[in-house]
Amino acid sequence: MAMHSAGSDMADVIAPAFVLDRRQAVPALIGRHQDFLIVTGLAGTSRDVAALTEDGAHTYTMAGAMGGACMIGLGLALARRDKQVLVVTGDGELLMNVGALATIAVMNPPNLSIVCVDNGHYGETGYQKSHTSLGVDLEKIAAGSGIKRTLTIAKEAEIAGGARLIREGNGASFVLLRVKPTEPPSYKRDLDPANTRARFRAANVRAKS
Repeated sequence: MAMHSAGSDMADVIAPAFVLDRRQAVPALIGRHQDFLIVTGLAGTSRDVAALTEDGAHTYTMAGAMGGACMIGLGLALARRDKQVLVVTGDGELLMNVGALATIAVMNPPNLSIVCVDNGHYGETGYQKSHTSLGVDLEKIAAGSGIKRTLTIAKEAEIAGGARLIREGNGASFVLLRVKPTEPPSYKRDLDPANTRARFRAANVRAKS
């Protein structure tokens, strides 16, 4: 049985490139945001989406529930099969609950897409390096969990393919968007989770026949 030294393995890790500017890449990937009901993670991704949608009522932003974005998105996709649901979260938030990807793969709702904006850092707590800047590949974890439609975007030419993937609706999809560890857009959004929930439900609950 081969034995490996953890120290030597870490030395061999090649850090991925983080070169895209999130302020351009996120809007380019999402495109027409009105096509989706959107659930965001914390911090950076909530500001990415708030700036893009002008804090629209079709977005639901997490506030303090780190690791919950994908599972809330799954529940929403199962409840609203008539709508395309998009989860936009970060590497730090997703690392708190990577098991969600396995559940999503098993359920495989055709109307659910996940975009992970990966800057390799924990932006909410001081930009410490996250596991993804040290060799952890969240797209490979998504694919290994059973999500069949996955993609990593590391350069501008790959964004168009990701935009198509999140709209195809042939099963759950996962897109990893690698961006520089720079500040997200500055946007003053509603930080009250109760208000956000009430607004989202009022605007998006299906009308009774």
